[in-house]
Amino acid sequence: MDITIQPQKLKGIIPAIPSKSQAHRLLLCAAFADRPTTLLCPQTNRDIQATAECLNALGAQITRTDDGYLIMPIQTLSKHATLNCCESGSTLRFLLPIVGALGVDAVFLMEGRLPQRPLSPLWELMERMGCSLTRPTENTIACHGKLQPGRYSIDGSVSSQFVTGLLFALSLVNGSSQLHLTGKIESLPYIEMTLSALSQFGVEMERQQECYLLKQAHFSTPGTIHVEGDWSNGAFWLGANALGSELLVTGLDDASAQGDRAITYWLPRLREHCTIDASNIPDLVPILAVVAGAKQGATFINAQRLRIKESDRLQTVADLINSIGGNATVTEDGLIVQGTGYMGGTVNASGDHRIAMAAAIAATVCTQPLTILGAQAVNKSYPAFWADYVTLGGSL
Repeated sequence: MDITIQPQKLKGIIPAIPSKSQAHRLLLCAAFADRPTTLLCPQTNRDIQATAECLNALGAQITRTDDGYLIMPIQTLSKHATLNCCESGSTLRFLLPIVGALGVDAVFLMEGRLPQRPLSPLWELMERMGCSLTRPTENTIACHGKLQPGRYSIDGSVSSQFVTGLLFALSLVNGSSQLHLTGKIESLPYIEMTLSALSQFGVEMERQQECYLLKQAHFSTPGTIHVEGDWSNGAFWLGANALGSELLVTGLDDASAQGDRAITYWLPRLREHCTIDASNIPDLVPILAVVAGAKQGATFINAQRLRIKESDRLQTVADLINSIGGNATVTEDGLIVQGTGYMGGTVNASGDHRIAMAAAIAATVCTQPLTILGAQAVNKSYPAFWADYVTLGGSL
């Protein structure tokens, strides 16, 4: 789907959609709980649905309701399962070690760029601890065997999703284990989100600096639980405000564990050129870069992990900005964006939801129309984005 947007500021009230990151985690907890859980999550997306369907394949019964999901926990675990992760990195990286902990013979299916996204050093660690992993085809992974309790050590600089997957897995493994994180830990707020979700289901663990002491846990559901508003996607509407739109974004918790609430810290600082460390906020780079290009510019550092997202997000953010009359340069670990303003033009979303949404916000301050190729990429995290954009006065 290609769309052309006429330059137009936005105005109105927009509720934040449910947090994709939190929904993944709560679905996983609920699937292993002691009784059914009602998850209040009024909007869903492809990634969340992928996790729900994979859990169903393992033996849960998760059904979509008007308000969210009803989760009947796993009673009889599937011995063999095919798990379609679609393009969801969270689904794959969370469930791979969980399947290993459960001893399920599983085949994971992957789409889009997901087969190219790294699984090392999680892969090697799982093999050392009792699992056998293979790639029967480019788009599939087969997992056999069962993880054993013991000492697990993993580099925390590659992906916090590996850590989350292991925290869940080692809460399911029979016996006591230690999870040691080495190196510079990236996206620490996402690990805190995992610990918060586990805590809501009664799973606590001892923590000694960067070492977690885990044992097989009892997941106790709170019964009904609400998925909080998503700062990652709400950031696009807040970015529009920084460019002159008048939006009230509701449903965002200032006390949330979500790292992307840092958007409220960085947007005011873009009134002048600043340096932004992206190590804990990689998903904010597209919208912050777009706002910076319409203001005084910014330099982004420690953002090299953006190369392994749904697109090479350093390159696609730079391409977005440059294709509409801005000036952005890719560096070894980030971006340099000059504050030039935007004219308009054509942006290729490159299958990346955050590129499509960032381009839509850039369109509000262009002097000419902006066309987005592959605008349906928003379905990954925010299927209603274009409908909401029009409701807020956007001109498609």
